[in-house]
Amino acid sequence: MTTEARRLAPRFAARAAAHDRDGSFPADDFADLRDAGLFGLMVPERLGGRGASFAQYAATAYELARGNGATALIFNMHASVTGALAGVTDELADALGLPPEALAARDDALRAAAEGKWYAVAMSERGAGSRLSQLSTSYEAVDGGFHIRGSKTFCSGAGHADAYLVAARSLADPSQVSQFLVPAGEGLRVEPTWDALGMRATGSHDLHVDVTVPAGALLGGVEGLALVVAQLAPHWMVASYAAVYVGVARAAVDAAVEHVNERKLGHLPAIRSRIGRADAAVAAAHLAVLEAARRVDEQPGEAETNRWVWRAKLLAGTTAAEVAASMLEAAGTSAMRRGHALERLYRDARAGSLQPATSDVCADWLGVDALGGDADSEGSAPRW
Repeated sequence: MTTEARRLAPRFAARAAAHDRDGSFPADDFADLRDAGLFGLMVPERLGGRGASFAQYAATAYELARGNGATALIFNMHASVTGALAGVTDELADALGLPPEALAARDDALRAAAEGKWYAVAMSERGAGSRLSQLSTSYEAVDGGFHIRGSKTFCSGAGHADAYLVAARSLADPSQVSQFLVPAGEGLRVEPTWDALGMRATGSHDLHVDVTVPAGALLGGVEGLALVVAQLAPHWMVASYAAVYVGVARAAVDAAVEHVNERKLGHLPAIRSRIGRADAAVAAAHLAVLEAARRVDEQPGEAETNRWVWRAKLLAGTTAAEVAASMLEAAGTSAMRRGHALERLYRDARAGSLQPATSDVCADWLGVDALGGDADSEGSAPRW
C-alpha cells in the first residue's frame, strides 16, 4: 500500500502546480488511485478490498500528500467514510442494536468502493462548521425513505464523487443527528464557491441538498448515530487529516533542500539550521501521528488513545504551518513566486491548523482533559 502511494506521489507532484493555479479537480490523480485499487484501501478483504488498518492508512496518506496535499486530503474524506463503515464490526453492530439490513447496506457501500467508487463528505455548514449538534440541514421520514434538505460547505471533491456522506438533523426530534450515503445525481447541486488561499485543488465547493433517499441510505439503519460514532471513533473526524499535513510538511522540507542545493546556498549556517530544525520537527510530528495510529488499531476508544488522536492533529497542523513558513524563508524571495513548489506548499500547509478540529480546539480539548474535565463536553464550544 505504502509502496503504491510512494510510486504515485511523483505523478501527483508533477500535476499539482496546474491544479493549484486553476483550482481544478485532480481527475488524473483519482484515476491513478482507482487503477491502483486504493479506493478499497479500508475495505475488508472479504469484500474485495485491502483491509488496511488505521496505521496503514496514515502511512499511505503521508506518502500521497508528499505528492499533492490536495489529492491526499480529498482521498482522506473517502477513507474516513469507508474506514468508519469498516470499523462497524458485526460485534459493534450487535452492541449498537443495528438491524441486519444496515449491515447489508454497509457491505454494499464497501464493496462498491473496492470496485472503484469513491465517497465525499458533506458535513460542514456555514456558521456551524463541523459541529454535528449545530447543523441546520434537516431530514424527515417519508414513504419508503427520508427527505433531506439543506446546504453544506467545504465539501471536498464536490461534483466528482459517486456518493456523499450527508449529516442532517431530524425534524421530528432535533436531538437526533444522522448520516446518509446519498448517491450523486438529481437533488444535489454544486455551487462553485471554493477560491481559497490553500488546498485549492480540493474543489471544496458548497453542496445544496434537496433529495429523497431510500431507507437503506441511512447509515447504521438507526437514527441518531452520528454523535455516538463521532465519540466512539474520533480518529476519523480528528486525526485522519494529521498524516496529510505531516506529508505536506515533509514535502516543504524536500522542496527547500532542492532549492537550496540548486542555488548552492547550503554553506550558509542559518539556512542549514532552518532545514535541520524543520527536519526534526517533521520527524517528531510524524512519530506522534504513527503513535496515535498504532493506539487506534490496538486500543480504540481508550482514553489515552483519544489523547494521542488530539495530540496528533494539533502537532500536525502547527508543525506544517511553522515548517513551511521557515522553509520559505530559508529559500528566499525567489521561492515566493507563483508556481514555485514552496509557495504552493506554504499555502497548503497553512490550512492544517484551520481544518477541524482546529489547532485551538485540539489544544483546548487537551487542556480540559489535563485539568481533569470532560474534554468532549466542556470547553469554549461543543466539540461535535
